[in-house]
Amino acid sequence: MPRLDAPIDELRDYRPAVAEPADFDAFWAATIAESRALARPPRLERVASPLTAVEVYDIEFSGFAGDPVHGWFLVPAGTEGPLPAVVEYLGYGGGRGLPHERLGWAASGYAYLLMDTRGQGSVWGTGGATPDPHGTGSSAPGFMTRGIDDPAAYYYRRVFTDAVLAIDAVRSLDRVDAARVAVAGASQGGGISIAAAALAEGLVGAMPDVPFLCHFERAVGLTDRDPYQEIVRYLAVHRGASERVFETLSYFDGANFAKRARVPALFSVALMDPVCPPSTVYAARNHWGADAEIVEYPFNEHEGGQGEQWQRQAAWLATTLAG
Repeated sequence: MPRLDAPIDELRDYRPAVAEPADFDAFWAATIAESRALARPPRLERVASPLTAVEVYDIEFSGFAGDPVHGWFLVPAGTEGPLPAVVEYLGYGGGRGLPHERLGWAASGYAYLLMDTRGQGSVWGTGGATPDPHGTGSSAPGFMTRGIDDPAAYYYRRVFTDAVLAIDAVRSLDRVDAARVAVAGASQGGGISIAAAALAEGLVGAMPDVPFLCHFERAVGLTDRDPYQEIVRYLAVHRGASERVFETLSYFDGANFAKRARVPALFSVALMDPVCPPSTVYAARNHWGADAEIVEYPFNEHEGGQGEQWQRQAAWLATTLAG
């Protein structure tokens, strides 16, 4: 996608009006409270691994409606803690994979929880371990339209709740300093991290990388790529349903969560991104309710900065914690 979105000067100031339901805060307060009331203590199981510098644990914690959610919990070998922690969320279609695939944070001295995404894990990577036991009405293939007729049934209500309870779970662990927890993620994971930063209390920072799930109405009308095209295909069949669909999506829009975030953030955006158009990323960043830096990658598509961006995140988080 060559630069067909908007000139960079316009993007940097882009702060659109985004539809917001009147009961947004009440909806999410009730959702999180209901699932917290059903939560059980997380279960940790040490996993045999060829890794010697990192301890590997399979973690299971209670997510939405008390459903079991899996992840990997990694800590530097031989440390007692309490350590600062990073909770990371995954991109669309991927699962938690294998623990040696994501060593950066634990190798840098952090406790690290990688949350599996319920129902996903079979599009790329090496698989997931968390089913989504909740059925919904008719939907287009993929996850974007599951339960889209009703905010209470929508798929991302469950995922965003899992994300908040993952933070609760990691804070309860002896190896973790509960006052020094940050969230991160790329693409779908970036969108989840935005929601988690708004819904969880007392985080030290958020690092949304080329985030998905932001400014839905613009994204759906601008890009011809999946996953946003799943919504287009649904609406092409369910003619006349757009008002109801976009009302549901307004409860899950990253721009609306961004307004409620009160922690510093480090965003990234790729200016040739055909999956998450730059204006949708800036819509969230420019609505952010606290300091929010952004790194621009002018000639990258949805891959963004990859390893270079992780190095920026590591430096930014160290500075943030020191401050």
